[in-house]
This record gives sequence, structure tokens and C-alpha cells, in this order.
Amino acid sequence: MADVVRIGSRASKLARTQVTEWLTPIVRQFPGVTFKREIVLEGGDRDRVTPTLAEVAKTAGGSAFSTNQEEALVTGRVDVIVHSLKDLPTSVHEGTRLLTTPGPREDVRDVLCGATLAGLPQGARVGTGAPRRVAQLLALRPDLDVVPIRGNVPGRLARTTKGALDAVVLAAAGLNRLDLTPDVHEVLDPAVFPPSPGQGALGIQVRVDSLAAKLLAQTGDPHVDACVRAERALLAELHGGCSVPVGAWGRIDSDGLLYLSAAVTSLNGAQQVTATGGGPVDDPEKLGACVAADLLTQGAAGILAAIRKP
Repeated sequence: MADVVRIGSRASKLARTQVTEWLTPIVRQFPGVTFKREIVLEGGDRDRVTPTLAEVAKTAGGSAFSTNQEEALVTGRVDVIVHSLKDLPTSVHEGTRLLTTPGPREDVRDVLCGATLAGLPQGARVGTGAPRRVAQLLALRPDLDVVPIRGNVPGRLARTTKGALDAVVLAAAGLNRLDLTPDVHEVLDPAVFPPSPGQGALGIQVRVDSLAAKLLAQTGDPHVDACVRAERALLAELHGGCSVPVGAWGRIDSDGLLYLSAAVTSLNGAQQVTATGGGPVDDPEKLGACVAADLLTQGAAGILAAIRKP
């Protein structure tokens, strides 16, 4: 009897596209294995009314976009979860682990859709539900009226044509995967507008010592993995998650070293601390910790403490 590996993901078209992206080369690599897909609905999928993901996460029991999938993995309903890595908390459920991050990584950058930053009029209404994007937008353009929005990529894009918004900010990765980049847009420089840790990358989560873990142990891209491990290590050091305005961008330069740039920004954009560091590719967690320490020395702890006050 052929081995069967059940793959869980969220229900959106983007989530299903990401499974296809990961699974296509895997199927060729393991022709004797049957891969079956299963949809797992998350709190953030069911609750489309609550304005912020931080509030959804509280009622979801952990994460708006990963709690139920992790439960399905731990209980054996599925064997593999394919996540958008930026949605996955820095500590995964006990008894599970992340495989080496697959490559290539999609574009890490954010995109202003419907306008350019310079072209937005004074007081323009820009939609985004991510605290990091809100903070970084206001740091660049404090005059903007940033409006909280949620929903899938097509729905958020439609707000610029059918709603009362001048622009929205979305991840380039999602736009590229769905082939939905609008004609009028601006790709934001990650050196100025660093993305969410893990943005553009997939997170492949399995049960420790499972058949799937053993089967897929040698898959993934070590260079992509080093970049996202540095980003997530920095986030962990700052005790952050998707509800705090922390941006991080890891990349391997032509000199073979791993570089990490990061920013912590107050929600009103008035305060921002930045740091950049470099180190060997084989010790990304140390680099993440060092850059986080630099941010903390500059005052990141105070910014984050103010945001976390009830």
C-alpha cells in the first residue's frame, strides 16, 4: 500500500495556491507517495467582522491563522501544514517542528496598491489591518488616514475601486502568487519599509518523528531557511508576533554573509528605531538576537511596552 501524506491548509485561494507551489516539486520527488489535501478553517477565516487580528487571536486561542491547523496536525487529522510563515508564531506547538524552509522565497516586499506614496494626496485614506504597516506608513506619511481592513487579497484590492480608499497595502508575495498586482502600484523598499518576519516564505510544519517528517527531511532551501530563521529569532527576542509593528529583512549578500535589517515603530509612526547586522549563514539565530539587542538598546522595549498596554 502506498504511503499517504495528508496536507492541511486554510481555505483561501492564496492558501491553496501556496500548497500547489510547495507540492508540485515534492510530488515529482516522491512518485510513490499519495498526497491528499484537507482544508482547515481558522478563527481569522470564520470571523470577518472583528477589526483587528489581535482581537481575533484572543478568541481563537492563540493565532488567528494557525491555531486550528496546529490542532489538526497534533491530533493526526493531517500530517503536514503549509503556512504563510509570517502568520505562524515564533514558537510552534509541542511535538511539532518546522522543516527547512522551501525555496525559492517569493518577493518579501510590501506593495502600495492603487497609488504611489508620492502621489497620495494629503490626508489620503489607505487601508491595512497590520499594525506594522500602519506604523511604517505613518512614519513615512504622518498625514495619511490609515483605515483598518481585513479579508482576502481580491477583497482588499477591490476597496480601492469599489470602496472609499485611495490605496491599500498588500504583500507582493500574495499579489504575485495570485497574479493580481494592479496597474497602479508602488513596491516599497524593504530597507525603508521592512516586511513582516517570514513574509514571502512558506512554513512547512510536521509532527516530530512522523512519517512525513522523515520523508521530507531533506527538502527545503538552507539559504532561504537561514534568512527566515534570523528574522523569526529577532521577533522572538522582542517577544513579538503579528500584532506588533516589527519589520525584519534577512538576505544573503554576494560576500556570502547573512544580513538582517529590522525596525520597530510606534503605532502613530512618531518613533522608530532601526538596526542592521551581519554574520555567518550557519548561525542565523545569533544574528537575530544581536540585531534585536541593538534595537532594545535604542529604545524598542519602550515602544513595544506602550503598544502592549491594555
